[in-house]
Amino acid sequence: MSAATPPLESLVGWRYPRTQPSLPESHRSVYVPKGVSFWRKALAFAGPGYMVAVGYMDPGNWATDLAGGSRFGYTLLSVILLSNLMAILLQSLALKLGIVTGRDLAQACRDHYSRPVSFGLWVLCEIAIAACDLAEVIGAAIALNLLFGIPLIWGVCLTALDVLLILLLQNKGFRYLEAFVIALIATVGVCFAIELFMAQPALAEIARGLVPSSQIVTNPLMLYIAIGILGATVMPHNLYLHSSIVQTRNVLPDDKSKREAIRFATLDSTVALLFAFFINAAILILAAATFHSTGNQEVAEIGDAYRLLTPLLGTTLASTLFAVALLASGQNSTITGTLAGQIVMEGFLDIRLPAWLRRLITRLIAIVPAVIVTALYGESGAGGLLILSQVILSLQLSFAVVPLVSFTSERRKMGAFVNSRPLAALAWTVAVIIVGLNAWLLVGTFRSWM
Repeated sequence: MSAATPPLESLVGWRYPRTQPSLPESHRSVYVPKGVSFWRKALAFAGPGYMVAVGYMDPGNWATDLAGGSRFGYTLLSVILLSNLMAILLQSLALKLGIVTGRDLAQACRDHYSRPVSFGLWVLCEIAIAACDLAEVIGAAIALNLLFGIPLIWGVCLTALDVLLILLLQNKGFRYLEAFVIALIATVGVCFAIELFMAQPALAEIARGLVPSSQIVTNPLMLYIAIGILGATVMPHNLYLHSSIVQTRNVLPDDKSKREAIRFATLDSTVALLFAFFINAAILILAAATFHSTGNQEVAEIGDAYRLLTPLLGTTLASTLFAVALLASGQNSTITGTLAGQIVMEGFLDIRLPAWLRRLITRLIAIVPAVIVTALYGESGAGGLLILSQVILSLQLSFAVVPLVSFTSERRKMGAFVNSRPLAALAWTVAVIIVGLNAWLLVGTFRSWM
């Protein structure tokens, strides 16, 4: 039997046997060379981590990072750092689950929980993906408006065309899709490197901002934005996405090959997420150095930031680079968001729809509310919706993190690859922190309504 069609495992640890893999058109399609150097092997596994990292630098991050930097200076840098470290840990568990069990997280939930529970988790995940897509759609539309003067409503509608781009690239091979994503990430990175050079931020204040402050918990507004940053950084749908796309590598089913795959996939993921940390930190640092330090502490809208960068930094290049990076970020995020939508629907429901139809449905779910809000409230309403969407993501995060940590800590499911006791303790600690912060946010939100 070939490596592409490993035998079905026993039912030990799972309610149902493994079925057709997610993204079947790309499953085990990327060749992994044998007997080559470390760097050649690392290159073969490089790619999925960057596709996941895209979700950690999408337009939703921009809204929360801009609001945090302009209002509170460098204080929330520590939240970005801690969130990124959490993301590195959780994504490593997600890729391990996919490589070891041959299931993505959605399939694992379906094969472990009862049908009602699995269906409920699917609904919550779809809400999170819709919220994420909403942020990406609005962000790309704002970028098109800033660069080319296209009305927000028309920009929102134009984002549906990404479906055709994904199909074109994926039909050429999954590596083409990965290369396109990495190219856009590099564009964002170059833009912000130039922006930071022009802004000349205070290095000592950056260092202080990386140390957590008690203000983050005691200040309700700061806590709200901090949890928004957490929701924008640790993306629930990325856990489902990563556990699936690591299976595009043609890895043999023996333990030695799986262990090697986990090692290189973790390296890929960690490097990519550290790059995402640079982007998120750069956005907040730019807002702190340019807006907070000049008294413009109410800048939370992307459009306001775009218009203020030119007079404050003394060159139109600053605003142009900001908008180009936003467009690249938004377009990149729509690619991975629609892929995640396909993986989640197929994994939880075991429903197979044509790829173009599933991606179009995902995009329409985001476009409809975005069109309504932009038509009624314009750019200010769209900006508020960006931050709210990230809080929704954070609230859903617990329902993805808890199953992931539970599955990877269970020996009957993971065998020799089960989380060690220190790793399991750390993972559960992260899960408890996430659940606790979300509970705090809910209590604060209900109090504000009463």
